[in-house]
Amino acid sequence: MLYSRVRSCILLVVVSGGLAWFFAPAAHAQVTRVEVVSREAMHEGQSVGDAGPYEMLRGRVHGEVDPDDPRNHIIQDIERAPTNERGNVEYVATFSLAKPRDPGKASRMLVYQVVNRGNGDVTASAHGHISLVSGWQGDLDPTPTTQTLVVPTATHEDGSAITGPVLARFFDIGDTNTAPIRLNSMGNGGPSAPASLNEAAATLTTATSETTTGVKGGVSTVPRAAWAFADCRTTPFPGVPDPKRLCVKGGFDRGILYELVYTAKDPLVLGVGLAATRDINAFFRYATADATGTPNPVAGMVDHAISIGNSQSGNFIKTLIHLGFNENLDGRIIWDGVFPRIAARQTPINYRFAQPGGAGRLYEPGSEPVVWWGRYQDIARNRSAASMLDRCSATNTCPKVFEAFTAAEFWGLRMSPGLIGTDATADIPLPSNVRRYYHPGTTHGGGRGGFQVDAGPARGCALPSNPNPAADTTRALTEALIDWVAAGTSPPASRYPTLADGLLVPATTAVLEFPNVPGARFEEAEVNPVLDYDFGPGFIANDMSGVIALEPPRITQVIPTYVPRVNEDGNETSGVPSVLHQAPLGTYLGWNLTASGFFAGQVCGFQGGYVPFTKTRADRRNTGDPRLSVEERYGTLEGYMCVVERAAATAVSDRFLLQADATRLVDQARDSGVLPPNSDSSPTNQDIARTVCAR
Repeated sequence: MLYSRVRSCILLVVVSGGLAWFFAPAAHAQVTRVEVVSREAMHEGQSVGDAGPYEMLRGRVHGEVDPDDPRNHIIQDIERAPTNERGNVEYVATFSLAKPRDPGKASRMLVYQVVNRGNGDVTASAHGHISLVSGWQGDLDPTPTTQTLVVPTATHEDGSAITGPVLARFFDIGDTNTAPIRLNSMGNGGPSAPASLNEAAATLTTATSETTTGVKGGVSTVPRAAWAFADCRTTPFPGVPDPKRLCVKGGFDRGILYELVYTAKDPLVLGVGLAATRDINAFFRYATADATGTPNPVAGMVDHAISIGNSQSGNFIKTLIHLGFNENLDGRIIWDGVFPRIAARQTPINYRFAQPGGAGRLYEPGSEPVVWWGRYQDIARNRSAASMLDRCSATNTCPKVFEAFTAAEFWGLRMSPGLIGTDATADIPLPSNVRRYYHPGTTHGGGRGGFQVDAGPARGCALPSNPNPAADTTRALTEALIDWVAAGTSPPASRYPTLADGLLVPATTAVLEFPNVPGARFEEAEVNPVLDYDFGPGFIANDMSGVIALEPPRITQVIPTYVPRVNEDGNETSGVPSVLHQAPLGTYLGWNLTASGFFAGQVCGFQGGYVPFTKTRADRRNTGDPRLSVEERYGTLEGYMCVVERAAATAVSDRFLLQADATRLVDQARDSGVLPPNSDSSPTNQDIARTVCAR
């Protein structure tokens, strides 16, 4: 049971090197019981590099959070959560742990991989790293394959339900227009239950159009009697009352936008996920055993710890550090290093009726708090000076930070304020413990790679899918971070676009100077802008905490949003380019256009597009493409290989590519057939190849 009785005690044991301690609820209010459900060999018991065989443990962590500890005060509604007999708030998180079976072959590095919406698992490392994942998002429905967290519900002191406004938006409704929509908050996590299924003040409005800045057209209100919180799949409208579904009399119109505002009840105390992550990592890093005497399976095997997270998970890392949770309750550091990847915002987890599954769409919090590592005053939004490192700086628990992101974060996820603030007048300097790396011309998370001129479609988007990869660079950077943390080896210098070098510019046709590429009409591409929202007086914007009173929020201004500059091919010129980006076969974009549906013509989520070069000089002339064709650039396959090999060698030398990946990429390019070899090419193309190779 979540609030089961756990004995209170303080246990100390002597081990070599000094005192090691058991977590004890009375003293630390952290992990009380680790429940190992299964142990199994990984990779059928085969050795993984020099680390030997790995084993994986799965189970649950039972823990407690002390609401009176100052480190936990920032958790929204922690004082309104039910407590056990020790006055602590309980949680239960799932976890998985992978470790070498031979402790002597462990690298002594704990790598915590933050799961994304519950998805993700541990990995075995040839280097012997210990891999850990756990549940942190408390609004997810449990499944056999996801990492989840059970958190309490907040109530008023007298036990009555807490209520508040919630916004839900629906568009491009598929399948059948008569089926009910599953109710959720902005498409995220589990639904916030209505306080009353018959709430008279709840409103459902529709719109026939909407801009990226929230300007709507054709707005109308659906009469309250014409919709219901109900399931009408088998029973005609008004259907069977159901707090998790929405029905409309006569069915939904697939071509319009629906916006529902209602009063929800029983907010989960989702900020407990921050404390749970802190305490779980602290247990596996530092503890000998839990309060019941169950041993820590990696006790004595960890000297250093890092955390890695992609997208939502990377945002979570930034939020955890910003809100002060990289400090254990005994004052020790949790993560020595962190690597938030493709993470432009913070995760909206710590306000009442929070939506941690948010993805940067209209009205979603995420860009409201401090999103810069260096100290900066957000005068444009009337905020005090702050940095994401303020709290950890005060306790000397700041980690070494790698930050890496792709082009799609600028276009779809509002990245630029993290670099140049909300006034866009100067670059915000990076602190000495932070390195920043930019993957130019890449989609969210990077493309599939390869060396093909043609590419497959991007789901729901007008332009083909961007193949430009980021994974090769990411692997090299991950090793560099581990070397920085474990051995003090200086990492590669930061590489990213800045205002000072003229490589960050407004996303306008006139300034960006995007070429007139057939099939890629840039004037129709719209960046997802940063909007200044008014959520009401109870919302603490700098910390993205507190209580939201206004739904939808009032938009008070549009914040300047900048993107990287491009060259005559439309390709970006800054950052750490992949080998493919340096030997381009087309234009690699951080944006794409929605092909159809309600938002047709607007930016297509976080997907980057791709416009291949023509293959021959004749093709280019026939289409009017201003970009040189593949044969005009490289001449022959040998010419192309000269560019690829130079790019790979330079990337290895700069520590942005591992040698094994460089060898693989060169082999892939050689086998790609993007151009005929010298022996099958014209004298003109052979001359081009010789010129390219001589550079």
